[in-house]
Amino acid sequence: MLTAKQKELLLFIHQKIKETGVSPSFDEMKDALDLASKSGIHRLITALEERGFLRRLAHRARALEVLKLPDSATPAAPPRGRSAFKPALVGSVEAQRETEGGYDIPILGKIAAGVPKEAIETEIGRITAPGDLAANADHFALEVKGDSMINAGILEGDVVVLQKCDTANTGDIVVALVDGEEATLKRLRRKGNSVALEAANPRYETRIFGPDRVQIQGKLVALIRRYA
Repeated sequence: MLTAKQKELLLFIHQKIKETGVSPSFDEMKDALDLASKSGIHRLITALEERGFLRRLAHRARALEVLKLPDSATPAAPPRGRSAFKPALVGSVEAQRETEGGYDIPILGKIAAGVPKEAIETEIGRITAPGDLAANADHFALEVKGDSMINAGILEGDVVVLQKCDTANTGDIVVALVDGEEATLKRLRRKGNSVALEAANPRYETRIFGPDRVQIQGKLVALIRRYA
C-alpha cells in the first residue's frame, strides 16, 4: 500500500516520461509535490524502489524506470522485442516495446553538441517507428554523437525520434538551429526574451541566445537504443 505522496510521485514520474520521454529532475519532482527539499524525494524514491514500483538504472543520472503502477501488478512497460532496433523511452532504457504495425521514419544524419545544419538534412537510413507513435504525425530521426545529453539518458549511438515543429515548451528536449547554420540537441529553456539551450552534462555550458537566433526543428518524442 502506497502513501498519498508515494502514489503522487510515482504517477508524476510515469506521466513525465510518457509525455516527454525523460525522467523528471529532482527539482521538478520537488516542485510538483510541493516539498521543501530534495531529501524528501530521495526518501520517496527509495520507498518506491523497496516496494517494487520503481527502479533506478545503474550508472545513469536521472534514469528511473516505472515497473508498475498503483493497484496493478502489470509492468508499466511491455517486454523486449526481437528487432535490430529496440525502442525505449529515454530514462527507461530497459523498458522495451515491440513495434506492431509501425511505419518507416527517415534517419536524417547525426546530431552532436553542434553540427552544421546539412548534417540533419541528408537521409542516411530508415527505422521502424515505435508502435505508439501516431502515424499521421511528421517524424524524423537522428543518430546521437557525443555525450552532451548523457544525464538525460541519451547516449552516443542512440537514435532520437523527433516530431517536426517550430515551437516547443520550456523543458522540452529539442533539435534547434542556431543562426541558421548550427544544429544541436538540447533542452529548451526560456528566460524572459532569451532562449537557453541546456546540455545534460556539466562539462557543457548552457548557451543563451536572443529569440531570433534559434529556430526549433523538432522535439523529442522517443528514443531508440541500438543493441548488438
